[in-house]
Amino acid sequence: MPSPTAGPNDDKQRVLDATDIVRLVGEHVSLKKKGREWVGLCCFHDDHNPSMYVVPSKQIFHCFVCGAGGDALRFVMDYHKMGFREALTYLAERAGVALTPWKPAARPSGPSAEDAPAVSRDTILAANRAALEFFRVILRHPEHGKEARAFIERRGLTPAVVEQFQIGAAPDRWDGLLQTAQHKGMDLRPFVAAGLIKSRETGGHYDALRHRAIFPITDTLGRVIAFGGRRLREEDDPKYLNSPETVLFNKSATLYALGQASAAIRSSGVAVVTEGYMDAIACHQAGITNVVATLGTALTGQSARVLQRLCREVVLLFDGDDAGQRAADRAVEVFFSAALDVKIATLKGAGVTDAKDPDELLKSPNGKQRLERVLAEATDALTYRFDRLRQRTGSMGFSARAAAVEEEIARLSELGLGNLPPVRQEMIVRRVASLAGVETGVVRAAMRSAPTRRARESGVAVEGEGSEGGRSSKPRTSGELALACVVSDPSLLREAPEELVYLLAPEAFGDEVLKKVAAAVDGLRIMGQTLTTRSVLSGIDDPTVARCATGMAYEVTRMTSASSGSLRELFLDCLRKADAEHRLEAARGGPAGADAPSLAARLAAMAEAARGGGTAARRIPRPPPGVMGG
Repeated sequence: MPSPTAGPNDDKQRVLDATDIVRLVGEHVSLKKKGREWVGLCCFHDDHNPSMYVVPSKQIFHCFVCGAGGDALRFVMDYHKMGFREALTYLAERAGVALTPWKPAARPSGPSAEDAPAVSRDTILAANRAALEFFRVILRHPEHGKEARAFIERRGLTPAVVEQFQIGAAPDRWDGLLQTAQHKGMDLRPFVAAGLIKSRETGGHYDALRHRAIFPITDTLGRVIAFGGRRLREEDDPKYLNSPETVLFNKSATLYALGQASAAIRSSGVAVVTEGYMDAIACHQAGITNVVATLGTALTGQSARVLQRLCREVVLLFDGDDAGQRAADRAVEVFFSAALDVKIATLKGAGVTDAKDPDELLKSPNGKQRLERVLAEATDALTYRFDRLRQRTGSMGFSARAAAVEEEIARLSELGLGNLPPVRQEMIVRRVASLAGVETGVVRAAMRSAPTRRARESGVAVEGEGSEGGRSSKPRTSGELALACVVSDPSLLREAPEELVYLLAPEAFGDEVLKKVAAAVDGLRIMGQTLTTRSVLSGIDDPTVARCATGMAYEVTRMTSASSGSLRELFLDCLRKADAEHRLEAARGGPAGADAPSLAARLAAMAEAARGGGTAARRIPRPPPGVMGG
């Protein structure tokens, strides 16, 4: 049981102590062991070469490209867009840690409270949970859920699958959810923000989803972020209706059933992508559980990046009609520059079925075995694309065929052919040259004359786009490097010569971010707390400061190859150099060392007061906001 006097920071430390960051990050990103560390594709920018490192000895993660980094709590907050308390609760439940009973602070009065947004992520999540409960109740209702239950029975869905995917129903009326929310005294604004309730131009509100089978759309944690509704009457349009995009729901970056499929995708290393809810659900019901579906839109670069972080191979399973063929062509372009093996499996011409979609195939005799054969015989994406090109140009004349090949080269160039790794690029160039019956030099000449910009409609970002800006975490001076050494191993503070400790004080740094990093370290030292990298990061709330501190620790770890001996030598050497530089600047009349003696005296007095526990200890200045605390 937690101590009666335990605060949020005690909870935070207990939760972090109980969390293995390698296992946590590995649940969201495919990681590989590399020496003492683990490495994977960064999930915070468009990463094509693994640039995110997880360091188990320090329980931190760091991306050396975009600068993302921190401890396990920071990873959850940034990845799942959670607030501090929600992320802490998630990790505590995951680790089986009981948190201290928590009462939210009273809401402040004044302009700041009035200016706060009325609808937050948390309130929209709460509205979605309430709507899910309503739709589930309606499905069981003798009258209002009758047609939805008949639809589910016709589609052959078992009660277990209906429960697993939390399928529900919307009643055939304009105000079912609206009246339920009003009867419970709930604020309608989150329901409107979630797209569940709409406002009439003439005043009043109405339900957005009516007379439909309801399919909740969840994130990887199982939180409902949106809904999809399938019509129950043929005359109702559209056939499928999804929630609008919200602060929770980005349709282009969301895949249906990813929460149910992610574990199987990670373990198998393969993701199967279908075109609709029912195809994905039918696959899961048949025992093929590494299957997700697009949400009524073509695949985008964002959804490709989601899969790229989880697996090494993607099989795109499309229907046998013309629309499925066109979807396959578009998907090849989306995945063109992804660091994945991509294959195309289409039911048309598969030689094992005449079914129009996976759901229909699975309902036929030996359906699962036949579908597994279709997946096993999937064609490499580029082979599929070039075979289709060969079929189109086979009967063309010389000029028309040359124009078609030149158009293909131009399109591949727009998609980033010139930016691919050399080996992959050469393999593709040779394939195109063989197709055209020309030398590879001719293809390269055509590439040089083709447009070099990537097609933005493909959704594939240029390498480095979208990376987070901010201060570089690489130390630039001896003083910064000494501070980096301490962040990497705060126990080094015990070895710092007393007359040089002032060099690590917040006032010794001009950069505001570094001041806050130093304040976090200094706060631990003065208060006599445990000196570890984790305890330093635990005292930093500002994400920019956390990224900088994590990056500093990681840079020093790389520089010293994780050897404690060389780290100590580097630290003491940097302190001496920083002191010499500081004194030289002071001798020249510069500002750097003007207050060094008084600063050192102040630090010594603060440390003595803290050790003595007298009244002076309570007068120790608090670190800057956003540094220490929960």
